[in-house]
Amino acid sequence: MSESLFAVVRAEVARDPSRVFIERPDGSSIRYADLLVLTGRFAGTLADLGVRPGDRVAVQVDKSAEALVLYLATLRAGAVFLPLNPAYTAAEVRFFLGDAEPALFVCRPELHSAMAALAKAVGVPRVESLGASGNGTLMQRLRADGEFDDADRAAGDLAAILYTSGTTGRSKGAMLTHRNLASNARALADTWRFTADDRLLHALPIFHTHGLFVATNVTLVTGAAMLLLPRFDLDEIIHLLPKATSMMGVPTFYTRLLGRPDFDRDLVRHIRLFVSGSAPLSAETHREFFERTGHSILERYGMTETGMNTSNPYDGERVPGSVGLPLPGVEIRIAEPKTGRPLPQGEIGVIEIRGPNVFQGYWRMPEKTAEDFRPDGFFISGDLGFIDPRGYVHIVGRDKDLIISGGFNVYPKEVEAAIQALPGVADAAVIGVPHPDFGEGVLAVVVPRPGDALDEAAMRAELSTQLAGYKLPRRIVFADALPLNAMGKVQKTELRQQHKAMFAGG
Repeated sequence: MSESLFAVVRAEVARDPSRVFIERPDGSSIRYADLLVLTGRFAGTLADLGVRPGDRVAVQVDKSAEALVLYLATLRAGAVFLPLNPAYTAAEVRFFLGDAEPALFVCRPELHSAMAALAKAVGVPRVESLGASGNGTLMQRLRADGEFDDADRAAGDLAAILYTSGTTGRSKGAMLTHRNLASNARALADTWRFTADDRLLHALPIFHTHGLFVATNVTLVTGAAMLLLPRFDLDEIIHLLPKATSMMGVPTFYTRLLGRPDFDRDLVRHIRLFVSGSAPLSAETHREFFERTGHSILERYGMTETGMNTSNPYDGERVPGSVGLPLPGVEIRIAEPKTGRPLPQGEIGVIEIRGPNVFQGYWRMPEKTAEDFRPDGFFISGDLGFIDPRGYVHIVGRDKDLIISGGFNVYPKEVEAAIQALPGVADAAVIGVPHPDFGEGVLAVVVPRPGDALDEAAMRAELSTQLAGYKLPRRIVFADALPLNAMGKVQKTELRQQHKAMFAGG
């Protein structure tokens, strides 16, 4: 019996194939019965194109229902799904194709010729295209017959490879198994009380853990429906919210909704759950959202290598600034970064994770894999945090973002929270840049709220009443926006590069 994620989905489909899986903005839909036929047609076509179990299928396409069907068909065929950000340049794609050596690369129709030449240069045997409107060569080759014998896969077989962003060097391919994906989807579905009655508003990208594995897989394993948007569109979100029961987003989604006067309590009276992740949600946004809607946003914590690790409770207090409690089956501990020595409750250290959600390792990087795991199987996340007396996990920043100023450790998130609580502040990022006396100087980059004028000296004076002197930003600079990646995470590497000479004069 197959232990693939698709086998889990098939078992759920059998309960009621007539249910709607995807509803598009134009009102057209795909039912679960249709999904079985479509994935059979796609999986058969993959086999016709030479894809065999264990082969990689690299996909760089726009978000669409057909793209999600291709993801599921890849799993059904026993192959390994490799999603790539549509924003990647040809040079970046060349690296991923050369590293992963896929049997098939599926790209956007308008790039087919250019990508076919690139793929040939790195030895990829087949290139097809798939468009957001259901066009492309892959659709032209699609089998008419939906019958397909599902590949027999073990729980420990690879299901997907997701490349990390590579902000500190070469991108690494995180190898995720069917067990990783299925266990995490079930744990989230139970924790968040998802059922077949749910309708998830899906506006996230699908080349990333959040949109592909969290939002999509939780929907699939519960037989729920999704309202699928090709991208985040405020007008469409406002239009569709009354039809939804739940929504998953990044903090930017929620701050932009709060900027709409028509986003009010009545609009979301049918919603039972708002989830936020992929980047820290400020306590101020959490508070404003609750005051406006009566809903407390549920924040959780995950990463490419592990899927989701913790979540604030569905029933119980959702603590602003905390990512909640470990998910069922997931172990979390705080350790001294260099030695791995477990630290007492309340002390800050590196977050380490063990459980069925934790990835198999980095693609063709055994040395890096060994470096990032403790001998007892805990994965070293690189995130710094602590656990409070109630067991809630709090993240204070990335290990690589830790600022050491004059010998003192400064955790950016603590300073950012203090800044974001000041009147007139829309967003803030705190970084360390070279300083001739202190090694690193604390620098804050602040985005003012529209129409508000902020004063650096006044802000530093107020912050000095809340923060120890060594934590106080030595400079505050203002910007129209912070550089964000597709999931709303601040690109601090870019900020450090921009402001590296700030303290050059002492």
